[in-house]
Order: sequence, then C-alpha cells, then structure tokens
Amino acid sequence: MDEDDEQLLRGRVYGRDHDNPGPRPGARYVELVGGPLDGLLLDVTGWTRGEIGTGVALPTELGRFGAGGRAMYEPRPGDPRRFDWTGDLP
Repeated sequence: MDEDDEQLLRGRVYGRDHDNPGPRPGARYVELVGGPLDGLLLDVTGWTRGEIGTGVALPTELGRFGAGGRAMYEPRPGDPRRFDWTGDLP
C-alpha cells in the first residue's frame, strides 16, 4: 500500500460503506494501530468489556495473506482507545 492509499483510509471506519465512511455520532470507536488496517477506526459500540479485552481478527485483503486473510488486533495495555496489530492469519 502506498502513501496515498494510507491517507485515503485515515478517519474511515472499518467495514463502513465507501459512500459514507466516517464515524457516526454517538458510536464508540477504537483506533487500529499498525498493520494493514493502520489508522482505521473500529466500531465497538455495544461490545462488552470482555469482548473488547480479547481483541479481534478482522477480514482484510490488505494483509500478508490477501483475500481471505485476517489481521489480528489486541487492545493496547493502558490505552483502551487503541488496538495494536499483532500479525496476520490466513
């Protein structure tokens, strides 16, 4: 991914429609840091503390394994507003 692609993704919400990619008022988000989804926001509205604490495996075509792959993100210790990339899975 080149620098222009990275800038395009900033401020966008993972999984949202390209026609309306921004955050919604009243929703709760965490920032994805590092890896193929760096800079995207993940909507965690309605997630329990336990669900947030376990992290996520997000489907993406941008990771090491291409289509069908997943990017792993875990909550950053001491900063619940950020999830750090921990690797890609097939």
